[in-house]
Amino acid sequence: MTDPGKLKTVCMDADEIERSLTRMAHQILEKNKGAEGISLVGIVTRGDLLAKRLADKIEQIEGTRPPLGRLDISFYRDDFATHLAPEVHSTDIPFELDRAHVVLVDDVLYTGRTIRAALDALMDIGRPSCIQLAVLVDRGHRELPIRADFVGKNVPSARDENVRLYLEEADGESCVEIFAAAPGERIGSAPLGNAGKIGE
Repeated sequence: MTDPGKLKTVCMDADEIERSLTRMAHQILEKNKGAEGISLVGIVTRGDLLAKRLADKIEQIEGTRPPLGRLDISFYRDDFATHLAPEVHSTDIPFELDRAHVVLVDDVLYTGRTIRAALDALMDIGRPSCIQLAVLVDRGHRELPIRADFVGKNVPSARDENVRLYLEEADGESCVEIFAAAPGERIGSAPLGNAGKIGE
């Protein structure tokens, strides 16, 4: 349970998240000249939930639902050796990746290391013809030369802050919060199921 006193700001509420995803869906369709040939792959644990929401919106706009997959990168992380019990999820990509046009979806873009791991994982499965990156939040502080093609919101942050997305499907509430990290606390996504949720 996180100390509620560490909360600094709520930078996106549920309505703003929905508006941002609607805008991103339109941008994806515009850049790719429609939905034909697009496949969405979300990085667990919340990128896959965002990918589903984007697929829903694309279907509402175009009348065509893009293929949807989820990607677990647990064993591709460059800090894997330092985590004795990594949280392992399932990868499920029910379509052919070779020559696919993939939109990779994640929640918060930070150093870029998660995306590098995701690219490695995708390439081990197949060889897409193109990979674009969609993130709900870009908080800066890149350590690798990685840039998102579609961004819901740019959120300036300090390195000792956590910028975390919570979604109704996993946490009972949708918002993006910034709060001060405790000494030694890992900077990154919130645990699933409200663990560590501000104010809980």
